[in-house]
Order: sequence, then C-alpha cells, then structure tokens
Amino acid sequence: MRRTKTTQPLKSKIEVPWDTTAINNAASPQSMPLEQITLPPTQPRRYFDPESLKQLTESIKQHGILQPLLVRPVVDGKHELVAGERRYRAATELALKEVPVVIRELDDNAAFQLALVENLLREDLNPVEETEGILQLLALKLGRSPQEVPPLLYRLQRLQNKTSTVTHNVMGAPEGEGDEPTHNVMGGGETDSNNNTISEDEGEGDKPTHNVMGETETPNLDPNHEPSADTDLKIVEGVFEGLGLMTWASFVKNRLPLLNLPEDILSALRQGKLEYTKAKAIAAIQDLDERVAFVEQAIANNWSLSEIKQRISEKKTLASNPQTESNNYKERFAVATTKLKKSRIWSDPKKRKQIEKLLSQLETLTNFE
Repeated sequence: MRRTKTTQPLKSKIEVPWDTTAINNAASPQSMPLEQITLPPTQPRRYFDPESLKQLTESIKQHGILQPLLVRPVVDGKHELVAGERRYRAATELALKEVPVVIRELDDNAAFQLALVENLLREDLNPVEETEGILQLLALKLGRSPQEVPPLLYRLQRLQNKTSTVTHNVMGAPEGEGDEPTHNVMGGGETDSNNNTISEDEGEGDKPTHNVMGETETPNLDPNHEPSADTDLKIVEGVFEGLGLMTWASFVKNRLPLLNLPEDILSALRQGKLEYTKAKAIAAIQDLDERVAFVEQAIANNWSLSEIKQRISEKKTLASNPQTESNNYKERFAVATTKLKKSRIWSDPKKRKQIEKLLSQLETLTNFE
C-alpha cells in the first residue's frame, strides 16, 4: 500500500546509521539551554511559512514544546540541531531559556540524512524543496554530488525504456518505431478541481517488462546493458520505496523538470504562493518583467489554472497584433507599475517629481468617473 507523509514513521525504511553504543545516545528527552543549540551550516529546508510558524509559536506559548528537538554533540560543549527547526525558531521567538531535546551521536552524513528524511515526510514541504531534498538524499546514498543525480536518473530511464522495448520485440514485433519515447519537458500529472497536481499513484510512471514465457524475471536483452546501472537502480528504488511518496520514474517525469523553471517562479513555489501546475503554465511567459507582473496578479486575484492559461493565450494573441497590444492599457499599466515599484528612480528627486505629477494626473482622471 502506498504510504503518505501522515502515515509514514520518521525513520521510514530509509536506513540512517548512528552510533547507538555511545554514552550520549540518550533515548529519553532532557532539558537543554536554548543557547547551547546551534543551527547546522547546511539546511535541507530554507523556507518556513510565516503564518504557520506564527501558529506554532502561539501553540508552544500555551502548551509548551510537546515533541523534543533532536540534537547531536559538537565542539565547545555545543549541540547542533538535527531535526525540529520550526520548534527551535518558535522557542527563539518566545525567548525560552530551555527546550526538551534528545541527544544522539551522529556523524555529518548521518545527521544530514536524518534531517532530510524528517523534512521530506512533512505535510507542508513545498514541491521545490521536496524535489531538492530527494536529490540530496539520492546523492548521499549513491555517493555522488546532487548535480550528478539528474543525469544519472535520465540515463537509468533511457536504459529501462530500451530494455522494455527489446523485451516487447522478442516475438518479432516490428522494430524501429518508438524505440525511445519522447518525454514532455515540463512533465506534470492530472489536476484536480482546484488545479493542484494530483499525486500520481506513483507506480504508474514505471513501465513493466513482460516476459514472453511468463517467467518471474525478465532476461536482460539490451546489448548496451551497463552492469553498474543495476546497482544504481537498486539504490534509487530503495530510496523511493523507503520514502513512500512516489516512484523514481514518476519523480523523473514530473519533478525533475520543475528545477528548470525560472528562478522567480521557483521562488513563488518555495513560498507556497503558487501551485506547481500554475507555475509551469506561467513559465511560458518569456519576458521577465511581464512574467513577474503576471505572477503578482495571479496570486493577488487567485486565478485558477484555466484562467491563467486563457490569459496567457490572450497575451500571445495580443503580441502578434501590435495595434491591439498598444490599446491593451490595463496590461501595459500593470507591467509599468511592477517595473516602477522595483525601479531606482525613487531616489532621484527630479524623476520623483515627474512621478508625483503623473500620479496627480491619474488621480484627477479617476475623480471624473
């Protein structure tokens, strides 16, 4: 059965080794001065929703910290935070003197893996950080850098598709067509009524190989088979099985393309202001200023995915007709306003006077309505 973040236990099936024989591996929580806890130099999670953090802070103020922080000993009598940064931030905001902790002896690698797994199983983790976190976890398990993981996953995907094609052609099926299927660069699954990506029941991304004679294992028929790929594939499959969030094939198809989105779109995704499906659609706008202005309007007006696609289509139509575009005053005003907000002209006294004059004229125009 496919596990979800809410049902998945912290350790999951991901093995996170730590020294359970060390004297400081206390299993029960204890109190520790907050000032003795430091944040790690590398954090798997970078964005925290302000409203959610505010609610947690209020809850801790009323009820205290119910779940202890996980820390590990470091130099100078300090302890480094491994899991529980939201609770740590809330405790800092409330200026608490002490917090409950569990101390474990963890090396750098184990601590980072545990922090990654703990974050990946959170309900409120945004899709960008979830994708980046999975890549970091895969990098640790594969002994590679995070930058090397996407090319490896695409290579495994190609090898699997080739093996599947060869297996289906064993009985003399026509060859030469569809040897390597074309993959949509932007990926994406189905969407629900709220235009959010439906979590694929992620086994659908895998293409099963069918043995002609009905054996339980499919013989390797790929002449370009790479033995090392078998080991990598087992590690990759083990990570995704342990997390229980999606299959690796679905991750390659639907999640890796996400990281190719423009940085301004990724920023909106990280902050939870924009759904993934909407972000992919808006990324089609090439001009940075227009795209930024469009994102702001989409968020402010809570446009649905269909509304976003319709407006983008209208934009393309206007762009192909200069005369119509010049009359589209609302769009031009929105773009100009966005540029003006970020412009440096506010520090120029002469230009500021011009802006004040233009504002007065606009205010006069609207007063006649």
